Amino acid sequence: MTLEIGLLALESILLVATIILVVYSIREGRQRDKLLLEMGKATKILTRQEYFLTVLDSMLGAQEEIVGCITGRIPAGDDKQMTRDIFSTIESIAKKGIRVKYLMPKFPDRLHMGYLYTKAGAEVLYSSCLMVHNMRFIIIDERIVVIGVPESVGETEATKKGYRIPSEGLAMVLRNYFNSCEKQMGFADYAREVMNQTGATLQHLAREYKIDEAELKKLAG
Repeated sequence: MTLEIGLLALESILLVATIILVVYSIREGRQRDKLLLEMGKATKILTRQEYFLTVLDSMLGAQEEIVGCITGRIPAGDDKQMTRDIFSTIESIAKKGIRVKYLMPKFPDRLHMGYLYTKAGAEVLYSSCLMVHNMRFIIIDERIVVIGVPESVGETEATKKGYRIPSEGLAMVLRNYFNSCEKQMGFADYAREVMNQTGATLQHLAREYKIDEAELKKLAG
């Protein structure tokens, strides 16, 4: 009887110990998953920063012209400062006579960024061609290409990283695609098209897409 009680007690102790180990294992697994998630976020931020720094560095090295196909999405979080740096760079190189031209998808919400790029000194065009929904790149002086890669498929997905490729051949191919993208229209024409399609007034458009009303009137009037 005493032996049975001892074995039962030992079994109970082992069971409790096993439960404790399982609980600690679950907690450790959760902490490990959380750590991996945080590391993933940190890696994502660093990678995006590297992409923007590559874009900025390439733009500063331009001597004649920059053309690009971009999403034109409104930035959020840390992207706001990086986008402001790009605007400052455009202003700086535009004063030196370097031409900057961007192509964006024809979505009304892209008017806000189009306005800011135009204000910085770039020429902004809009199109609904397939390329503008699927590719993100800039071409520097028809000799260097920086290609952006999104996190997943879709024109609304954020660019995860980029590749800087010194290649006149690739630059020529992408430039030809850029030029052949059909029905391109400038910022002012697209703003007027949105007003005609939606029935919105210039005041409504300025308020909806956070554009200075006086400047929008001057651009699209």
